[in-house]
Amino acid sequence: MKGPELLAFHAGVLRTRMGAFWPGKRAVFRGHDLHQDFRNADWMELYIFGITGRRFTPQQIKMLHGIWVITSYPDTRLWNNRVAGLAGNVRSSPTLGLTAALSVSEATIYGGGAGLRAIDFILRAGEAVAAGQELRAFICHELETRYLYGYGRPIHKNDERLPWLAGVAREQGLGEGKHFKLALEVERILLELGREGLRINYAGMTAGLGADLGLSRREFQLFRVPLFSAGMPPCWEEAADKPEGTLFPTPCNGVVYEGVEKRPWRK
Repeated sequence: MKGPELLAFHAGVLRTRMGAFWPGKRAVFRGHDLHQDFRNADWMELYIFGITGRRFTPQQIKMLHGIWVITSYPDTRLWNNRVAGLAGNVRSSPTLGLTAALSVSEATIYGGGAGLRAIDFILRAGEAVAAGQELRAFICHELETRYLYGYGRPIHKNDERLPWLAGVAREQGLGEGKHFKLALEVERILLELGREGLRINYAGMTAGLGADLGLSRREFQLFRVPLFSAGMPPCWEEAADKPEGTLFPTPCNGVVYEGVEKRPWRK
């Protein structure tokens, strides 16, 4: 079925497996009564069930919480928090400011885009090893053909979040997963190859943990959407308390300009 027939089949009705609500009666969430079956649920439990349709253990939920908590930095200098702060400083609403900050969190190099590419790499690495390929050879080929996401951090060679995240994983009995150990083994091989600047970063470690939970690329991407969000409201709130226009003002002599020299206007 395609073309007009396909459109006609979907016209006037929403066909869904996810859920619906009947005003004044009930709401269904992936086949479950939301209010009856999830009234005591942890928010993460509901969120990840909505993404995957699967139930996770309390230990797995605890680790997923940890992934969010450990990287929630209320530092307004960070690229996405800056958007939230500037919005607050010019008296924009929290919803607009935080939504804008969340949207730019999907950056290619160090945001949502990097996380998606990191889990793609670790899943492909796992598949290659399972098929009998040597991990070292797989890594060398990757280095020759593409940017290696999940490894390397421009601001500092060490990632201060990793010991804490690894600790949470081990505390919850989730530190021996195949992909988690594979992610660490990739780092060891990269260092042997002299790639000191390609130590594992947060995206790489979370990708290994996510893959061990059976998350697909899309599911992992959706899980990461609110990753930085807890650090944003403090930035918006503090900036809103400052005089308007005083967050990161830039004087004219602070702008480096290398274009055309000063010239007169001509009519």
